Amino acid sequence: MYAYIKGTYTVKTPTEVYIENTAGVGYHLHISLNTYSKIENEKEGMLYTYLNVKEDDLSLYGFSDLEEKSLFIHLISVSGIGPNTARIILSSMPPIEIRTAIVTENDVAFKKVKGVGPKTAKRVILDLKDKLRKDGGAIDSNMTISHGLKDEALEALLALGFQKQKVNKLLNQINLSDHNSVESIIKAALSQLS
Repeated sequence: MYAYIKGTYTVKTPTEVYIENTAGVGYHLHISLNTYSKIENEKEGMLYTYLNVKEDDLSLYGFSDLEEKSLFIHLISVSGIGPNTARIILSSMPPIEIRTAIVTENDVAFKKVKGVGPKTAKRVILDLKDKLRKDGGAIDSNMTISHGLKDEALEALLALGFQKQKVNKLLNQINLSDHNSVESIIKAALSQLS
């Protein structure tokens, strides 16, 4: 119904904004923290919109860019993910990180999203992996590489006889962006395991 709304921000919080357009009509839009961080210091602007229609409610959701809107629409297409859960996911991670986690099947990335358990994360990945690959949107190659290195390091440490639960916990604590090889990750892990 509405593609976007352009106007002056009259109310702005981390979860919602009111935009008054030139006709003097004010629109209430639900937003993610990602969108809020982009418009926080702006007095006016444009937000792409999605109208969610329920039996007893019409709600407008606003997005700072089309990438975030597209990801929102994909997320709410997954059984068990409603608009508010999709907004929480978009508030917890940048869109490129969400897309990368789904395409690389990294369900662990969703651990930091409140209200999304392992089953839901796996369902999101299963339902959206192929759709997002077809879309051809950007993914974070550093995150993809780090995830691949982490998997290799995990296998190597398990082969050395360490317990999977302990190794997983440790690898999640290591900042993978500081390491550019499997050997480097293994050395960092071994220094903490011994």
